[in-house]
Amino acid sequence: MTHDAPPSPVTAPTVVGDLVARDRRTAAPALRDDVSDRSYSYHDFVTTTYKAGNVLRYLGVRDGDGVAVAPDARPEAPLVFYGAAQLAAVTSFSPDADDPPRATVVGVEREADFELPAGHKLAVYGGPPERPETTHWEQEVWSENPAVHPVAVEASAPVLSAADETYTHEGVLDAALSVVEDAGIEPGDDVVVRASLTEAGAVVAGLLAPVLAGAVVVFPDAETVGDVAVGSGPEERAVDPDGVC
Repeated sequence: MTHDAPPSPVTAPTVVGDLVARDRRTAAPALRDDVSDRSYSYHDFVTTTYKAGNVLRYLGVRDGDGVAVAPDARPEAPLVFYGAAQLAAVTSFSPDADDPPRATVVGVEREADFELPAGHKLAVYGGPPERPETTHWEQEVWSENPAVHPVAVEASAPVLSAADETYTHEGVLDAALSVVEDAGIEPGDDVVVRASLTEAGAVVAGLLAPVLAGAVVVFPDAETVGDVAVGSGPEERAVDPDGVC
């Protein structure tokens, strides 16, 4: 594999962290947000998931804790998810101010919606927070050390919560492997996330399957046309999130 080539597909992952192993860092694209024109190579994406996990750990997240992140079609959503998975934490894409988990990560425009009790932390992205107790996500991620987290994660541990259901590492990875096979996702393909990340099937097909395959997670604008749609779109191949989990 050359430095610019997509990483090889992961054929037998046991935990979500296997998808962001250090040896998968290349200059090939991993994540693209066409609205904001932000993009990450596999090198940058993998490294930033380590930094995201360290910020979550700074916010108090430990093995088995919950993390909520807004289901925005922005890079923060997958970065938080992969960072939390490496800590053996459980991610929800439905932040709830009335029943917050250990850490909540949302856009800065929603800061005022969350008055969290002691022991629960809020981080915002998209600009600096108004309140001193709120963490500025981008600033902390940028300044973090990209060290790998010394956490032992079990394949049977929960990693995702959606619609009152909890999904394990092995469960979501088995589903992601099926998506890659059924949709024919190849390294370098653009996989366009057109369904809401509040759906477990959209997380598996849109955030896990592309990275597993060495493809590109794409958050679209009005002009985007990729190779595979997660949801309904102009792409020739499509994955129905309802049939994934």
